[in-house]
Amino acid sequence: MTGSDYYIPAVVLAIALAVKAPSFWRSWHSPMSNAIFVILAASAAGFVFGAPPTIERVNRFTGVPNVSALIVYCILSCLSCGSIVLLIHWRGGPEEILRKHTRTWIAATAVVIATFCVLFSLSSVPIEQQRDFDTFYANTPYVREMIVLYLTAHFAMSLVVATKCWRWARELRDLQAAWTHWGLLILVAAFGIGLSFALLKFLAVGARWAGTDRWDSLSTDIAPPLAGLGAGLTTIGFLVPVVGPRLGSMWEAWRAYRAMEPLWRALEPFAGPGKPTWIRLTSSPEIRAMARSTDISDRLLNLAPYLDSSRREAAERYASSQGCEPEAALIFAEATTIHAALATVEVAGKLPPGPVAIAAEMGATIDTRVSGTNGLARLSIQFAKIRHSGSSIGDAAHSEGK
Repeated sequence: MTGSDYYIPAVVLAIALAVKAPSFWRSWHSPMSNAIFVILAASAAGFVFGAPPTIERVNRFTGVPNVSALIVYCILSCLSCGSIVLLIHWRGGPEEILRKHTRTWIAATAVVIATFCVLFSLSSVPIEQQRDFDTFYANTPYVREMIVLYLTAHFAMSLVVATKCWRWARELRDLQAAWTHWGLLILVAAFGIGLSFALLKFLAVGARWAGTDRWDSLSTDIAPPLAGLGAGLTTIGFLVPVVGPRLGSMWEAWRAYRAMEPLWRALEPFAGPGKPTWIRLTSSPEIRAMARSTDISDRLLNLAPYLDSSRREAAERYASSQGCEPEAALIFAEATTIHAALATVEVAGKLPPGPVAIAAEMGATIDTRVSGTNGLARLSIQFAKIRHSGSSIGDAAHSEGK
């Protein structure tokens, strides 16, 4: 892996960290928020300090050969701790138990990091190794123990988190927890890769202990890309349940906004004398959908004198006789009634009545159950189908429903 292979994901993670910075600041007292911050920051730092160009500069700046290896070990230990703490609070439970488990893992990580520092200070690693530190110094006193401790801790953490995520994912099968379910599955894959990383490193180090360097490529060529992929998937897995619901809401609102367009445009002559709703270019899909649904509701109010309640009842009976569910039959009836009313206005050449006329001769109104962005979106879709097929469906419904 070259420097760019490390720096590109580091920049992506740094951007995500910058975007989330305001929310981190507002919720600095939240253990989950702090854990997400540690995960993003440690992942970005791990890529930066694990890059060969950075290793060379850090070693030269500090004057301590291979101190970058110690820094990377400490950063990845913080990443592991943050992942476990986030998972603990993510799962939930009694506050006292959560705090106890959090303190235990933080204390254990602090002990591991302190042990790394002591072992590294006692060792002798004069020759700089930018890519194969683990295998080159696999038989060096104190460094050998540091490497074993690091790989053992990493393997144990990956196994624990992957197992917990898999068990929890199997419990979450309802639609409301879909984003959490997928996030957990991504974490299972991420920490499964972490297990592979540790195993490959162990194999390469074990081969050095056996007196051969033929397996060094497992540590220097195969394991690093796996570490990068695992770190990226870890970040994605923890962010999916946080960002996913928001993206899902935006997507549903955008679909409703687009689905309401046929009915919204067909009712444009009934917009009234007021100014149209003004939407900013930066407005969210939810605001756009709400504004469009408000416009449609206002225009349907102006169309009310031309709506035929008998046609609606006949259409609803027809739809029910065809096996439609009550809600679908209601949507069909309302769409048929609106289509017929617009056709009547077009044939008669009448102008939409003003507010006074509406107040004086209010006709049938749209059923209140067909409201909101989702209801009006379904109504618009059904209206577009009827308009596309011509008036035959509505006429048939009207004649058969009588």
